[in-house]
Amino acid sequence: MMPEKGHVRPGEVIVGADSHTCTYGAFGAFATGIGSTEMAAVFATGKLWFRVPEVIKVNVTGKFRKLVTAKDLTLNVVGKIGADGAIYKGLEFSGSTIRNLSVDGRMVLCNMAVEMGAKAGIIEPDEKTLDYIKGRTDKAVKPVKSDSDAVYEKVLDVDVSDLEPQVAVPHSVDNVKPVSVVEDTKVDQAFIGSCTNGRLEDLRSAAQVLKDKKIARGVRLVVIPASQEIYLNALNEGLIKTFMEAGATIGNPNCGPCLGGHMGLMAEDEVCISSSNRNFVGRMGSTKSYVYLASPATVAASAVTGKITDPRRLKEEV
Repeated sequence: MMPEKGHVRPGEVIVGADSHTCTYGAFGAFATGIGSTEMAAVFATGKLWFRVPEVIKVNVTGKFRKLVTAKDLTLNVVGKIGADGAIYKGLEFSGSTIRNLSVDGRMVLCNMAVEMGAKAGIIEPDEKTLDYIKGRTDKAVKPVKSDSDAVYEKVLDVDVSDLEPQVAVPHSVDNVKPVSVVEDTKVDQAFIGSCTNGRLEDLRSAAQVLKDKKIARGVRLVVIPASQEIYLNALNEGLIKTFMEAGATIGNPNCGPCLGGHMGLMAEDEVCISSSNRNFVGRMGSTKSYVYLASPATVAASAVTGKITDPRRLKEEV
């Protein structure tokens, strides 16, 4: 990944030919996805035209309950703003909860900014940001922060104190419901990975749920770390062993079934619960398959029971 190699630094403008380039906003960079033709122009000239976007501030407070994560917060925010509620706008995530989030968690939030139509998602850089990039680059870092009198188009206040695990229901990312509403929906496949939730923190969360358990008969569990560095760390920590003992299939670092590429494509009438970012019709294979989006912990719990399950209640199910 770009951040792992020190190519993402606070205060920079970054473009990439992938819509989820906005993930890098977690490091205080203005990062956005562009088309291949635009990318050719960037390679040729080093320049690109932008309109300065209006900004929606998402102020998050409260402490997460056990096994409720940044992905649940992200889905909740997408459900509130809507899939087209932030078109060509910036999303600034702030508040005490954001400051307490790990870098991995911050990347989840910024990753899915584009699912609301946003041009970029961004989090002010702090000591956690600088600690992450320290040793990964020898280039100068020039953090940029919001002005104290910055004007926002609107402010969305979110309190996570009572937030329960969230699930985006087919076939729209903003069709978000509490897990309790969709529990017991049968699943054929569970996928943990992608640029949204294939990082080490995500794998740890899933392994915590899967420890000493087996996936349900007839369910496929596919786990794909987001990068080689993450894969190696997961091996060293014993996470890959936990997944394999539970019955999972482990893939080499890549997008996997997230974009319908390979390793876990869905057949007609099959249901997948996935830690990825999109659940459009045909996104992961057949146009007659169904994709539910959730956190790695919820995906792991659902793989064990064979139905969508609140990870906090897994012991009651098995």
